Amino acid sequence: MASHGEEDLVATTTAGFKVGEKKTLEEYTKLDQEDDSLNRWKASLGISNSPALPVDPSDTRRCIIRSLGLEVEGRPDIIIDLTAPGELEKLKSRPFTIKEGAKFRMKAVFKVQHDVLSGLKYLQVVKRNGLRVGKDEEMIGSYPPNTEEKPTYEKKFAQDDAPSGMMARGHYNAISKFTDDDGHTHLKFEWSFDITKEWK
Repeated sequence: MASHGEEDLVATTTAGFKVGEKKTLEEYTKLDQEDDSLNRWKASLGISNSPALPVDPSDTRRCIIRSLGLEVEGRPDIIIDLTAPGELEKLKSRPFTIKEGAKFRMKAVFKVQHDVLSGLKYLQVVKRNGLRVGKDEEMIGSYPPNTEEKPTYEKKFAQDDAPSGMMARGHYNAISKFTDDDGHTHLKFEWSFDITKEWK
């Protein structure tokens, strides 16, 4: 497989946008407690008084992608449990099969720990025969650490249509990355899929 250049997996930026000053979850909770509109904003982010999930202090990751899924209309979901050893490595050698013209979407289940995660994004580059045929970027959002009340988050991405026609059928390679406003890469992986005339 042709190597994927890092320049392909760079998030788009808005001219003049600067990431705001970092605050801890405790600072956000105490911020202008008497301001109703700010309290509604904090509630929309999920910042609550629910007890935080216990975290291993030696695990410094802020975002843990626990599973990836593929939803296809009229078919059972395909779920890859990334907590199982070796599953991520198998993605590249075990292509998904998608029938041409099918409607599908990706989804991710993830956990946030230690601090508020700002601007989580999903980036994906698809290549066929070494040539880039697609690039997608999906804003997932900002999230506080998970709590006992909300132990994980799930994000379903925008629905897409598989290409169709004889020229579209074949094998595709992809590389995907979860990143955030601070430029931290939380997960990067390679995978592949086949577009076929019929389901296999």
